[in-house]
Amino acid sequence: MDTGQIPIEKLSEEDAKGELNRLATLITHHDHLYYLEDQPEVSDAEYDELRLRNDAIEKRFPHLIREDSPSLRVGAPLVGPFKKVRHRRPVLSLDNGFEDQDVLDFFDRIRRFLNVSRETIIEIVAEPKIDGLSATLEYSKGRFVLGATRGDGTEGEDITANLKTIKDIPEFIDAPDFPSVTEIRGEVYMRHEDFMAMNKEREAQHLPLFINPRNTAAGSVRQLDPQVTASRPLKFFTYACDDYAPFHVTTHWEFLEKLKKWGFVVNPLARLCENAEDVLAYYHELESQRASLPYDIDGIVYKVNRLDWQSRMGYSTRAPRWALAHKFPAQQAQTHLNDILIQVGRTGTLTPVALLDPITVGGVVVARASLHNEDEIARKDIRIGDTVVIQRAGDVIPQVVSVVLDKRPADSKPFDFPHICPVCGSHAIRLPGEVARKCIGGLICSAQAALRLRHFVSRDAFDIEGFGSKHVEAFYKEGLIQSPADIFTLESRDRQSLTPLRNREGWGNLSAQNLFKAIEARRKIPLHRFIYALGIPQVGQATAKLLARHYLSYKAWSEAMMAAKNAESEAYADLLSIDGIGPSVSVDLIAFFDEPHNHTVLGDLLKEVTVLDEKPLEVGSSPLANKTIVFTGTLEHMTRPEAKVRAESLGAKVASSVSSKTDYVVVGADAGSKAKAAKELGVTILSEEEWLELLG
Repeated sequence: MDTGQIPIEKLSEEDAKGELNRLATLITHHDHLYYLEDQPEVSDAEYDELRLRNDAIEKRFPHLIREDSPSLRVGAPLVGPFKKVRHRRPVLSLDNGFEDQDVLDFFDRIRRFLNVSRETIIEIVAEPKIDGLSATLEYSKGRFVLGATRGDGTEGEDITANLKTIKDIPEFIDAPDFPSVTEIRGEVYMRHEDFMAMNKEREAQHLPLFINPRNTAAGSVRQLDPQVTASRPLKFFTYACDDYAPFHVTTHWEFLEKLKKWGFVVNPLARLCENAEDVLAYYHELESQRASLPYDIDGIVYKVNRLDWQSRMGYSTRAPRWALAHKFPAQQAQTHLNDILIQVGRTGTLTPVALLDPITVGGVVVARASLHNEDEIARKDIRIGDTVVIQRAGDVIPQVVSVVLDKRPADSKPFDFPHICPVCGSHAIRLPGEVARKCIGGLICSAQAALRLRHFVSRDAFDIEGFGSKHVEAFYKEGLIQSPADIFTLESRDRQSLTPLRNREGWGNLSAQNLFKAIEARRKIPLHRFIYALGIPQVGQATAKLLARHYLSYKAWSEAMMAAKNAESEAYADLLSIDGIGPSVSVDLIAFFDEPHNHTVLGDLLKEVTVLDEKPLEVGSSPLANKTIVFTGTLEHMTRPEAKVRAESLGAKVASSVSSKTDYVVVGADAGSKAKAAKELGVTILSEEEWLELLG
């Protein structure tokens, strides 16, 4: 069944689960190429549509949300030669809109959240969305001291020396009202005329030409030699900061005016709008001027102007609720499909990829496009040798829209999707109700086993410095590591080896010792990282943190997961009460602990590592610290989303259902079964007034 094309409202629950799995895999792959390699293999068309479809399915099936869902993360985990630096506050992504109706819905969401009337003026600052590389600039006592890429939103790469070569970035601000410490945010970009002039020089010198301004700008600030960066004509627009408080402003527009006064470059096309009609008029005006602008933009960013409203609305997991990126429509072109490559992912999923004659679509060279699954290929009747229509939307990732049938070769044949894994030769089967075909080779399939181990040592899991994907794959191939526990016995086995690591090609005594030290340093690991490292389906970073914060210790978590096998148990009810853990995630968690093989792997691993208990959030003397709260009914003084944000900011855990471990149930008007359950369990019930009093 081609779930990639089934209307969302017609998806069954099983179809939706498979579709979310497919979307998570594709988006993760393309995020890595875009954010870390600066080499998107395709354009934004498929990328934006994938994210939109993912969000819409999650909205209809909230209990199926994977916790490695693209909607819960920003950017991609970091790899590479640059020093990692932590942002003062997370650098989040933006929710996207594509139609005028999306903008009207954005205004409606603002009104509902703030509980204001339609007559209330909602000022919006609209700014062109520059197609470049996001960067942060930390200033201390007026001096630019640290510059970083966005990275995964929490940590970026230290590119201070390179950013200091950009003339648009002030190295020192001599102003009494400039904050003592702050982080300014903006975008590195390259103007069209500068890009073309640079390529003209390279052509004269018989050097390879750069592909487009965005990739060139991104690659330029990630050069190991700052002199290379200095030779590139880079520009910088500033548009945000990590914290408005030190600036003593009440609106975003006032903040931009201060930036200009201090010598930062703010986009002169930014506009202050009073309503949705003004915003849409500005969008269509700039869309008509897009081709004549001196730099690339891929849409307009809208931000609520009032900072007190921004503060009230807060953030979702990956984006501010008070902002929206309104993207420009798709662009299309025709090209030749040379072959269809079958890729095997970490979970064994076989994903078809179209290999194309490279073609420029909207300024980006497109050479590949995902074909999703075998049903997608069959539905569109895509064949090797076809001329196909490629579409880009939002300027990053492409999709194959259709086949140009009158250009089809006479001897073409329908594509025969393989039933054998191209990596290990095992059978590739498709279970009833599943979208994807999967290799059943398990650990004997190098594509899966090596990738599972790569995930285990990755930045957000065990974070073993210097143990990159190439080393993991090589060690797996040579039989040095086959399971996670093998990593921690590597040094002891190496001492007895006739071919020690230090004697291998590319290694030496120092590099081998550094790796062993890095492994040794990770014998103690926080609970949330350990949970994430296990690679349990649907358990990404966000879910791992939810579980760790709820259970606090590995012993408590593992015992609860095994007890939750009984659907009538208190352990199962407690698991489902965690806000963000639905039935689908709970099934995968319980299945993981119900598998004897996993107990063997965990047993071996726990002989080598110590899992540290999770530290409760530091929230000072808050009366809500580490309390579990459930909201039910309609609140009068604030909306439910705002109440949740306030509770979590004070260290509370907001649950979706009532259990014996619930501390408070806040009851609004028309409260239902949750209030009844609270009475039966003896849980403290608070009226909205009592809740507000507790908030202080």
